[in-house]
Amino acid sequence: MAASLRLVPGGLVPERSGRAIVCIGFMGAGKSTAASSAAEVLGASAIDVDHVVGQRLGKTIERVFAEDGEPAFRDAEARITLELLDDPGARVISLGGGATGDPRVREALRRHRVIWIDVPLAEAWARCQGTGRPLARDRGRFEWLYREREPVYAALADAVVPTERAREMAAVLAALDGMPRGAQMLWAASASGDYPAYLGAGLLTDQRFWPKMLAGRRFLVTDGTAGRLYGHALEPLSGRVAIMPGEQSKTVAHAEIVWTELARAGMTRQDLVVALGGGVVGDLAGFCAGTYQRGVSYVQVPTTLVAQLDSAYGGKTGVDLAEAKNYVGVYHQPVAVIADPDGLKSLPPAELAAGYAEAVKTALIAGGDLWERIRAGASPDSPEIIAACVLTKLRLVARDERDDGARQALNLGHTVGHAIETATGYARYRHGEAVGLGLLAALRLSDQADLRDEVSELLAARGLPTRLDGVDPAAVVNATARDKKRLGEGPVPFVLLDAPGLPRPGCIVPGTALRAAVGELAQT
Repeated sequence: MAASLRLVPGGLVPERSGRAIVCIGFMGAGKSTAASSAAEVLGASAIDVDHVVGQRLGKTIERVFAEDGEPAFRDAEARITLELLDDPGARVISLGGGATGDPRVREALRRHRVIWIDVPLAEAWARCQGTGRPLARDRGRFEWLYREREPVYAALADAVVPTERAREMAAVLAALDGMPRGAQMLWAASASGDYPAYLGAGLLTDQRFWPKMLAGRRFLVTDGTAGRLYGHALEPLSGRVAIMPGEQSKTVAHAEIVWTELARAGMTRQDLVVALGGGVVGDLAGFCAGTYQRGVSYVQVPTTLVAQLDSAYGGKTGVDLAEAKNYVGVYHQPVAVIADPDGLKSLPPAELAAGYAEAVKTALIAGGDLWERIRAGASPDSPEIIAACVLTKLRLVARDERDDGARQALNLGHTVGHAIETATGYARYRHGEAVGLGLLAALRLSDQADLRDEVSELLAARGLPTRLDGVDPAAVVNATARDKKRLGEGPVPFVLLDAPGLPRPGCIVPGTALRAAVGELAQT
């Protein structure tokens, strides 16, 4: 059982389970700040392991490195960290950035609630300058350490919190209350509101998990398939609206049906819309929640791979027009996301394959460890890959909620992909299938021939189309001109890729190059 949190006069405190709150993360992440914030909530004292090491050794860490060497410091760090993790009186602890490199420490952390304070590389470097940290003097070494440690932090974390929320741990701890052991929570930060995104096998199918901090009656919006399979896991329900599966239901007409049914069921602004299904349900239900009575709260419960990897997060909601995809909508962040990879087992192979295209897209944007795992054949429906993809998206949304800059990178492959969907009336290709074709076009436009070939092989191995069959390439090219990213009378900007991990948004593509890239899809 998870160590639950209960509200007492001194604040939220862990039940007596011997588990501490342990903050991990890279240099400059704000681990000590987060630990102090958490300790204040819990009515406890925060323990900084680096500070304790310095006290025990009688000199600063800089002097230890200079006089005794890094191995001596690591030995002392591991010994003292293990001692503190075994101390039942230590309730909030912040570890040094490299402490998780010791396998004994990693094993000991399994007994505790681990919170990874996630900081962007550039910000970590800037924060560490002038601090005298011995491992923050060489930028190349610093970046190597960051890349090496990041997968370790991800594997250990029960929760991932962005550095800009390190001082606001009360909401994080409240969201962790009652989360089953083995699940993970990623804290989504944005300018308009934060929310927890829960990921874990069995959260929906076995645990019937519902976040304790969410109040209000639940009104379900779902499709016939998802509702039949999982609707009972979200009870008690005060209302239920079902739509037909498929992109054809993502229209203003269907939004009116949802609004009307919610009104007839008596939903108020204190209640919750629960979006159970794939991207269509999530986009439609989120749009209806954002506009019903001028905005009500909603929870995303994604049941397709595309939705669990991508569309359930970030607050983009909307419906399609015949003229273009996602042309009517609002930015409306959910109050929580609950993603259960076990729910993907009921999907047909074609749906899982469609989700794989989104995993490839995200891995190309992220580069590094995620790209290496995807190209090596990692399963896209594993909790680890889903979490890595979600974290990539949440990092971008935290910096740019409204698609004015960094978030545009997430549109890699989507300009041509959406155009394919529009040109085919949203009926011929699944969204992920169209995105896969759009990725191939984007890589051709990026002059990444070898990478295009590799991605084509990855897509084909999963049964995804790599050829545009029965579609007029000219119709696809024309449809790109109506993409919602287009501003004024200028051409639509594309996201290109210099290399995995190096997306380049806002690129203007010559018409001849676009026609050639789309035409190549029809000739492959």
